[in-house]
Amino acid sequence: MISTEALQAAPEFNVQVETVSHRGFTPEEIAERCVNKIISVSDSAHPAIREQANAFRKQLVTLVAFYIREGIKSDRTTIYNELCNAGQPKLAELIRRL
Repeated sequence: MISTEALQAAPEFNVQVETVSHRGFTPEEIAERCVNKIISVSDSAHPAIREQANAFRKQLVTLVAFYIREGIKSDRTTIYNELCNAGQPKLAELIRRL
C-alpha cells in the first residue's frame, strides 16, 4: 500500500510545458530537455564552477542527442523488418528512407 505522504509532491515541484508546431521534437531538443533535468547550475555559483558545469552540460547534450539518434535508427530498422515480414516491402522502404 502506498502512503499518502509518498504521493505528495516536493514544495519545489514545478511543471514545464514545451511545444512545437507541425513536427515532433528533434533529438537535440529532447537532449536539451533531458540534460536540463540532470544538471542545474546556480546563478550564484562561483564563476569557474559555473563555466565548467556549463561546458560539461554542452558536451552532455551532444552525447545524449547522439544516442537518441541511434535509438531512432534502431527503431526504424525494427519497423522496416516487421513491415517486410508482414509482406509490405514498399511501405518498409518508405520508412527506411526517413
